Amino acid sequence: MGKELKLGSISLVCGKIFLIAGPCVIESERMALGIAEGIKRITSDLKIPFIFKASYDKANRSSIKSFRGPGIKEGLKILCKVKKMFGLPVLTDVHCSHDVAAVAEVADVIQIPAFLCRQTDLIISAAKTGKIVNIKKGQFVAPQDMKNIVSKVESSGNKKILLTERGTCFGYNNLVVDMRSIAIMKDLGYPVIFDATHSVQIPGGLGDSTGGQSEFILPLSRAAIAAGADGLFLEIHQNPEKAMSDGQNTLKLSELKSFLSNVIKPN
Repeated sequence: MGKELKLGSISLVCGKIFLIAGPCVIESERMALGIAEGIKRITSDLKIPFIFKASYDKANRSSIKSFRGPGIKEGLKILCKVKKMFGLPVLTDVHCSHDVAAVAEVADVIQIPAFLCRQTDLIISAAKTGKIVNIKKGQFVAPQDMKNIVSKVESSGNKKILLTERGTCFGYNNLVVDMRSIAIMKDLGYPVIFDATHSVQIPGGLGDSTGGQSEFILPLSRAAIAAGADGLFLEIHQNPEKAMSDGQNTLKLSELKSFLSNVIKPN
């Protein structure tokens, strides 16, 4: 049994599946509020604990021309509105230590992106806020090596940690998911999440943007839950074909209830 993390009325613990979901990036206030409302309605019906997630800035887009988001000021304002309107905890990612203090004023969970999971100063800055820190395992990091990253958070006295599997580099423009990583990371004593939508990315597969294979979101999610994952992380959009980021590996909002019913048993 891993550590139990409390987040308001939500309990994040082994054996009780929770959901982290939302759009890849905030495109507009209306869009973010619509997705948050839709997911809350579905997860409330299914009695699944839910954390809303969205990025205010996607600093690691493939192309300089790619949409990055509204920026930290407007993005945090929108996330704050999501919290107040729907009573939801929110998660967002940080890309530099300078942003951490402002993000901590709004976010309930601070996320370290996979590409930055070994950036010591960033991790320690996030840990020192006392907030829950979700660390995405880098595509280049072996699951057993996550213990070193966990130690960086723990060195600040913060033991509110989540670990997320999101696939491993496999040749060029491809990822593979090794389900053994879930069991290996669970041995570190913290809840482990499976990022089902980023795991089906084809990084840089479209030349100046990332491709994806959304048809594999469902089978990989089933496998991850069977392997012991404590939570799922999903990119959700009303219309993935028109999403401004990661549309190729995003689940359509209208398909979410059926998806969750097929993957997660009610707690």
